[in-house]
Amino acid sequence: MMDKIAVLIPCYNEEKTIGKVVADTKRALPEAVVYVYDNNSTDKTVETARDAGAVIRYEYRQGKGNVIRRMFREIEAECYIMIDGDDTYPLESAREMADLVLTRGADMVVGDRLSSTYYQENKRPFHNFGNSLVKHAINRLFRCNIRDIMTGYRAFSYGFVKTFPVLSTGFEIETEMTIHAVNNNLQIENVIVEYRDRPEGSVSKLNTYSDGMKVLSTIFRLYRDYKPFGFFTTIALLLAALAAGFMIPVLIAFRETGMVEKFPTLIVCGFTMIAALQCFFAGVILSSMATSHRRTFEYRLNTLNSRMHAARNREEA
Repeated sequence: MMDKIAVLIPCYNEEKTIGKVVADTKRALPEAVVYVYDNNSTDKTVETARDAGAVIRYEYRQGKGNVIRRMFREIEAECYIMIDGDDTYPLESAREMADLVLTRGADMVVGDRLSSTYYQENKRPFHNFGNSLVKHAINRLFRCNIRDIMTGYRAFSYGFVKTFPVLSTGFEIETEMTIHAVNNNLQIENVIVEYRDRPEGSVSKLNTYSDGMKVLSTIFRLYRDYKPFGFFTTIALLLAALAAGFMIPVLIAFRETGMVEKFPTLIVCGFTMIAALQCFFAGVILSSMATSHRRTFEYRLNTLNSRMHAARNREEA
């Protein structure tokens, strides 16, 4: 049986806020099924969520990426709303986000905090800097216009959820989702949502420095995987420029004296230029492979959507 709307809430020690989040969700989307996935909480998160009317499920491997992998595998729905259990996102925008998926065919709807109250409400300045850095890096590298990369408030289509390969285990999962959608030319919508800081006594699980480094590493890795021609061509240009910079003085001296005075430098420059050529052709080959992978993805996505529509028609009949 496929749900019309499934609300997915990954949770780890959110006893103070999860009851309100579930209750607000049920008021905003009364027809939705609310799933709370507990990730080894040591407080009363599970009991509070169950009392509020949520369906409780578990992921025992620690990390938000692991929780999302489990949710995406187990839940069947036409529209998925993912929201954090910390009560930082008001649910007033949930209906608009769901309608964009169900009626306008959006594959991912991004709950944009950065265009509203995020910078005023968030009391952690390095988080603000990190969000801006990640947003500008991805928009520049992937030539897109995503307004909030790290938001935990999103809506997804069935096709996105069932074709998204979850590789990350932690908070870098949001970055991976965004780049996957952009690279595969999926329909992305931005909805401005209000943001409020965590209530007193509720603690963020995101570590500014270690998780920030993981996010930047993820951007680097995915740019290499999804845009190999740009990645390896950049390295090739740097190596070629380095080789040329050291070789020019050697060539000038040879022209003036007829002798190669720095023969080891000439040899190193030659090998460096060969490495630059190898990087360039590696980029060409991997770019062709990436194009082939995108063709395969489109075929899988079309097949999956056809199966979903067929299943929905059978249920309606």
